Amino acid sequence: MSKSSAVFAINTKDMRPIYVTQPHLPPLDEFVPYLEKIWNSRVLTNGGPFHQRFEKALGEYLGVDHVALFSNGTLALVTALQALRITGEVITTPYSFVATAHSLLWNGIKPVFVDIDPRTFNLDPGQVEAAITPQTTAIMPVHCYGNPCDVEAMQRIADNYNLKLIYDSAHAFGVRDAGGSILRHGDLSVLSFHATKVFNTFEGGAIVCPDAKTKQRIDHLKNFGFIDEVTVVAPGINGKMSELNAAFGILQLDYIDQALERRKEIASMYREMLASVKGIRCAEGARDSVANYSYFPILVEDAYPLKRDELYYELRECNVYARRYFYPLISDFPMYRGLPSSQPDRLPVAHDIASRILCLPIYPGLDADQIYRIVDIIEGASR
Repeated sequence: MSKSSAVFAINTKDMRPIYVTQPHLPPLDEFVPYLEKIWNSRVLTNGGPFHQRFEKALGEYLGVDHVALFSNGTLALVTALQALRITGEVITTPYSFVATAHSLLWNGIKPVFVDIDPRTFNLDPGQVEAAITPQTTAIMPVHCYGNPCDVEAMQRIADNYNLKLIYDSAHAFGVRDAGGSILRHGDLSVLSFHATKVFNTFEGGAIVCPDAKTKQRIDHLKNFGFIDEVTVVAPGINGKMSELNAAFGILQLDYIDQALERRKEIASMYREMLASVKGIRCAEGARDSVANYSYFPILVEDAYPLKRDELYYELRECNVYARRYFYPLISDFPMYRGLPSSQPDRLPVAHDIASRILCLPIYPGLDADQIYRIVDIIEGASR
């Protein structure tokens, strides 16, 4: 009997649900003083003191100079496209959360989907270059699962064809490559602080900007286009982060390193324990980068006795809620499937990965017994 089986046998009565993720929260009593300050000041939004503090602290933690906070990552994506005045066609990935492509439609931009790399699940640079047309104005890659894209290749393509480069970095909080924060690449990088993310502010997001002038334009756009009480310079939107979310973000920064270290430990346990399970392949992390272990994706291959969906439902029967993430592809949804770039024969790798991917539970509060229980189910189904 394996170590996982032995532990699981002892804990068969513990069938509490295990979800794919769970928000990491600081001690409640430490947040109360922040709430008291907000109540006393009566400043709830519009760039108050906590907002200003959080922008500065976040930039220092991430190692970037200019950060514009948002109420959520989707509005940040929509605004990033507005800030760079993107029109026409934008090349992006079908293997992402729908907000990536939705932000394009909200701006009247046509998404052009191209296939992904089978190892990293990120946009394949060769496919990107082949898809460029006279209508192409930008590339929007995603650092999928927090694994960095081939940023050098993407930048080279953008420079060669005079395209803007906007990274959907929703998964990439704290990720670094040899030169520093992965968020420094491209014209803009967009973060999400949704409750499911490695770093959350309940809801929230941010745009990492290359300079103060760009940040100023973005700050105007997220506040209806106002530059003063009587002057509106652009058709902006209300994307401001509240003082409540900003204060929570400040406190979260005190615990993020601890949370990331625990995620790393859980990922290592999974890799060690699943290494001997035939037909289960742990997705590779990006080379030469510091990961944030935001997800733990596995691929269910032909050698495994169950199909991916069969394993997915087997886990659910045992109260383990893994996720088929990303499935379906964005290109399969009704508002996109009619596009020429959405046809399955143009996206064979993305369709293959989407049919075999399964993200296992990973979050700082996941304990060893729960990990053993998950692995035991996967091992048991393989016997």
